[in-house]
Order: sequence, then structure tokens, then C-alpha cells
Amino acid sequence: MKKTVALATGILLLVGNMALAESDVKGALINQSEVKGAANIAIGKDNKASMGTLAVKDSAIKGAVINQSNVKGAANIAVGEGNEANMGSTTIAGSDIKGAVINQSDVKGAANIAIGKDNKANMGSTNISNSALKGAVINQSNVKGAANIAIGQGNEANMGSTNISGSDIKGAVINQSDVQGAANIAIGKDNKANMGSTNISDSALKGAVINQSAVKGAANIAIGEGNEANMGSTNISGSDVKGAVINQSDVKGAANIAIGKDNKANMGSTNISDSSVKGAVINQSDVKGAANIAIGQGNEANMGSTNISDSDIKGAVINQSKVKGAANIAIGKDNKANMGSVVIDNTNIKGAVINQSDVQGAANIAIGQGNSANMGSVVAE
Repeated sequence: MKKTVALATGILLLVGNMALAESDVKGALINQSEVKGAANIAIGKDNKASMGTLAVKDSAIKGAVINQSNVKGAANIAVGEGNEANMGSTTIAGSDIKGAVINQSDVKGAANIAIGKDNKANMGSTNISNSALKGAVINQSNVKGAANIAIGQGNEANMGSTNISGSDIKGAVINQSDVQGAANIAIGKDNKANMGSTNISDSALKGAVINQSAVKGAANIAIGEGNEANMGSTNISGSDVKGAVINQSDVKGAANIAIGKDNKANMGSTNISDSSVKGAVINQSDVKGAANIAIGQGNEANMGSTNISDSDIKGAVINQSKVKGAANIAIGKDNKANMGSVVIDNTNIKGAVINQSDVQGAANIAIGQGNSANMGSVVAE
């Protein structure tokens, strides 16, 4: 049974963590937290560790949902089976929100780690699943010198990212992340490591999708079976988007590596599969002195590229990428290495396809069986 929270002022203001379940809130929901030099640890089975986080589950909110967190020198760790570690994040599941969802997090020198089975580690991220939202989704995260690690089976490590699955969003989705000197690692089976990325799956969106990320001196690594490593990228699958899709990423001196079976390494790229997009698809990426490597079987390494497969696009497809002094390598079986390229497969596009790429002093290598290496190219299959 849902609990009703009626507010005369229209604002529910909290300091610290906020967890709301099976509730009906008529007004804005705001969490303002400042955490300094603190450790938040959950060890055992089915535990959750939350620091500077706003979590909403199976609830109805008629108003904005805002999480403003300032986390400094803090460790947020969940160790065991089915654990979650959330730091400076907003998590919404199975809810109906009529208002904007805004996550503003400033995380410095912090470690956010989930070790075990079916764990998730979220730092400076917005995660929405199986929900309906009428309003913009904005994730503004500033992550410096932080490690976000998920080790085990079926883990996810999200840092400065927006992740939407199975949801209906009527409003723009904007991810603005500044990640510096940070490591985002997922090691195990079926893991995902997302840094400064926007990931949308099985959702309907009426509004623009914009990913604006600045990633400097950061490592984003996924090691294991079926892993993905996404850095400064926009990834859309099985979704219906009515609005422009824009990926604007600035990646410098960063390593984005996926090692194992069926892995993908995406850096400063836009990847769309099994989706319908009514609007322009624009990838504007500036990649300098970075390494993007996928090693194993069936891997892909995409840097400053736009990749569209099995989709219907009604609008222009524009890839404007600037790649300098970077290495894009795919080694193994059935691998692909795409740098500053547009790759279209089994897709219907009603609009111009434009690739404007500036590639200088860069290496794009594919070694193995059935591999492709595309640099500054347009490939239609």
C-alpha cells in the first residue's frame, strides 16, 4: 500500500540519504547531502550501501526529484551477494514521476566498490528503470580521483553516467559529466563499465538525448565474458527516440579497454541498434592521446565513431570527430576497429549521412580473423 505524503509547501527537503518506497509525494523531492571523510560499508547478503544518494522505488511523485550531493574523501563499499553501492547517485525504479529528475553530484577522492554476485556500483550517476517520467532527466556529475569498481558476476560499474531501461521518458535526457583521473572497472561475467556515458535500452523517449562528457586521464575497463566498456559514449538499443541524439565528448589521455569474450569498447562514440530515431544523430567527439582496445572473441573497438545497425533513422546522421595521437585496436576473432568512421548496417535512413573526421597521428589496428579496421570512413552494408 502506498503511503501518501502531502506537502503544504510542495517541497520535501532532506539532508543525507533518502530512500522512498511505495509512496505518493505531491511536491518536489530534494536530497541535499554533504559527506566528508566518511566510510559507508555493507558486508553480507542482499545488503545496500548508500551515501549521498536519492532512491525512489514503486512510488508516485508529482514534482521534481533532485539529488544534490557533495562527497569528499569517502569510501562506499558493498561486499557480498546481491549488494549495491550507491554514492552521489539517483536511482528510480518502478515509479511515476511528473517532474524533472536532476542529479547534481560532486565526488572527490572517493572509492565506490561492490564485490560479490549481482552487485552494482553507482557513483555520480542517474539510473532509471521501468518508470514513467514527464520531465527532463539531467545528470550533472563532477568526479575527480575516484575509483568505481564492481567485481563478480553480473556486476555494473557506473560513473558519471545516465542509464535508462524499460522506461517512458517525455522530456530531454541530458548527461553532463566531468570525470578526471578516475578508474571505472568491472571484472567478472556479464559486467558493464560506464564512464561519462548515456545508455538507453528498451525505452521510449520524446525529447533530445544529449551526452556531454569530459573525460581526462581516466581508465574504463571491463574484463570477463560479455562485458562492455563505455567512455564518453551514447548507446541506444531497442528504443524509440523522438528527438535528436547528440554525443559531445572530450576524451584526453584515457584508456578504454574490454578484454574477454563478446566485449565492446566504446570511446567518444554513438552506437544505435534495433531502434527508431526521429531526429538527427550527431556524434561530436574530440579524442586525444587515448587508447581504445578490445581483445578477445567477437569484440569491437569504437573511437570517435557513429555505428548504427538494424534501425530506422528519420533525420541526418552526422559524425564530426577529431582524433589525435590515439590508438584504436581490436585483436582476436570477428573484431572490428572503427576510428572517426560512420558504420551503417541493415538500417533505413531518411536524411543525409555526413562523416567529417580529422584523424592525425593515430593508429587503427584490427588483428585476427574476420576483422575490420575503419578510419575516417563511411561503411554501409
